[in-house]
Amino acid sequence: MSGRRTAALPTSVALLFLLPAAALFAVFVLYPMATALSYSMFSWRGTAQDSFVGLDNFVTLLTTEPYRSQLPRAFAHNGLLFVGAMVVQNSVGLLLAYVLHKRERMRRLFQVLYTMPYLVSPLVVGYLWSLLLSPLFGPVNAALRAVGLESVAQPWLGDPDTALWVVVLVTAWQWVGFPLLVYGAALGSLDPTTEEAAMLDGASSRQRFWYVTLPMLVPVIGTVSVLTFIFSMEAFPIPYALGGSNGSPAGATDVMSLLFYRTAFSSGASNAIGVSSAVAILLFVVIVGVSVLFTRWFRRVERGLT
Repeated sequence: MSGRRTAALPTSVALLFLLPAAALFAVFVLYPMATALSYSMFSWRGTAQDSFVGLDNFVTLLTTEPYRSQLPRAFAHNGLLFVGAMVVQNSVGLLLAYVLHKRERMRRLFQVLYTMPYLVSPLVVGYLWSLLLSPLFGPVNAALRAVGLESVAQPWLGDPDTALWVVVLVTAWQWVGFPLLVYGAALGSLDPTTEEAAMLDGASSRQRFWYVTLPMLVPVIGTVSVLTFIFSMEAFPIPYALGGSNGSPAGATDVMSLLFYRTAFSSGASNAIGVSSAVAILLFVVIVGVSVLFTRWFRRVERGLT
């Protein structure tokens, strides 16, 4: 008996279904980006558009203080935020998803518990952790002192050597529920007969994971990696809640979104709109470019495994 064919939708009907999403994308993504690109090409006097300056605003970012020193620092912090989130999400997130996949008892309960921080506003999470880590009344330092670790207790958000790592860990802690759900869904969709065949061949559980399960998860790992990069480059609420708009202390928690916010709303510069729009366009180009490279690389790896 031959399989039934599914009739393709007429082009006009397909376009009709795509139209609402396309309209929302155009209004909330394309139009703001086109506007920012236009703004970055002009000089401004307050909110009044002045003359066309081409790429001068981008040159200002790269050659004029304080942007010349703040821009690479903010980019570096975003990169470190991405690396930290990747390490946690693709290790802890995948491990938790794998353990819960193998144990059906209370799986749903633990999935909900691990996912709850992801569902809370990042700004709320940031302010909550700033209270927990307070050197005056925070329970974290109080617990360390209670167990005799006074030397470990410190002003976590007041020390430039530890403040950024706190931002990295808090961000990774909140978002670990996202890859847990994605990996859990991917593990549930894998063909169990492949792992059963490896088991019959004498492969241990570790070998089955590394040589059977993990290669089949490469497409999902690629998706999580790209989304993690986008989220990390756009990070704003948690760094803002933990370090303020200046990325305190001493710029240790500064990221690109904070630089954009300061330039647009707090710098007091006469050309704030033009320079801040240049920051937004530069960030957009980096996100799109690196995301495309990541996607192509993961597709190449996936083709090599099949």
